Amino acid sequence: MIPFSVLDLAIVTEGSNPKEAIERSRELAVHTEELGYNRFWMAEHHNMEHIASSATSVLLGHMAEATSKIRIGSGGIMLPNHSPYIIAEHFGTLATMYPGRIDLGLGRAPGTDQTTAHAIRPNRMQEVYNFPDNVAQLQKYLSKDNSGKVRAFPGEGTEIPIWILGSSTDSAHLAAKLGLPYAFASHFAPQQLTDAIRIYRQEFQPSSQLEKPYVMAGINVIAADTEEQAEYLSTSTKQMFVGVITGERNPLPPPVDDINKVIPFQHQMAMKQMLAYSFVGDKKRISEQLTDFINKTEVDELITASYIFDHDQRLKSHRLFAEVMHEISVTV
Repeated sequence: MIPFSVLDLAIVTEGSNPKEAIERSRELAVHTEELGYNRFWMAEHHNMEHIASSATSVLLGHMAEATSKIRIGSGGIMLPNHSPYIIAEHFGTLATMYPGRIDLGLGRAPGTDQTTAHAIRPNRMQEVYNFPDNVAQLQKYLSKDNSGKVRAFPGEGTEIPIWILGSSTDSAHLAAKLGLPYAFASHFAPQQLTDAIRIYRQEFQPSSQLEKPYVMAGINVIAADTEEQAEYLSTSTKQMFVGVITGERNPLPPPVDDINKVIPFQHQMAMKQMLAYSFVGDKKRISEQLTDFINKTEVDELITASYIFDHDQRLKSHRLFAEVMHEISVTV
């Protein structure tokens, strides 16, 4: 069976607050561990009213403490926002507290707008160019063979699995060159998924961490008992993504009966393009579409994002998706 995982942003829903969002994420981590999900990842974002996962490593500790076996990680840490040394200490501490369960996914995007990115780190753009070197430096800090004067405690010797995250072919070249597993953000940037996977597999060079290519693709999933119910629930996701397009990033709104009444026509095409790899429907519909996706891409793992307003429906969607994954394992 192809492993399947969760990408969570601690989404703040309309009428809720960050504390409640974080506790819902914790409940989701426990729930998905029981359902057999492989990883629970959280992503770094800043200055967004609807996302509470800005202090990602802090939240990962909160999730790891509530669970016992599911892998906990970043999807990802935006490395140019940080000193590699500090990330080595933060994740080294997590790996010390929860050995064998921590993943470190790294991206180079800011996870915010340019003004906020400058507030995070004024020289950030230079660190974007230094991203490959900073990944190597981070690997050194986490290695048991680090003999430099600067050493990360805790961290040294933990050799936390590092992933390269990306939404373009640039990241594919780097992940292949470094021989690291590759996670593609096809849940919001689907256009280059096929090319990125091809480049990564063709150029992959084995490393001490990984002998052969390993690709994880992001998808959006909203599963319900009926197609109509799932489509209704998905209108919250659609409204949120239009907010990303327009810059109006408000808390996740409740679903609506007619999406055309709340999303202007000129934004609908861009929204549909961003959500191309979304699987919305009942189990039968999702199973059919997902089987086709897996066969075409031959991905090694899936990571799912589910932006659903009602928390109980969100938990149910994850359960239904887990059932789909167990059922299609015999056909893929």
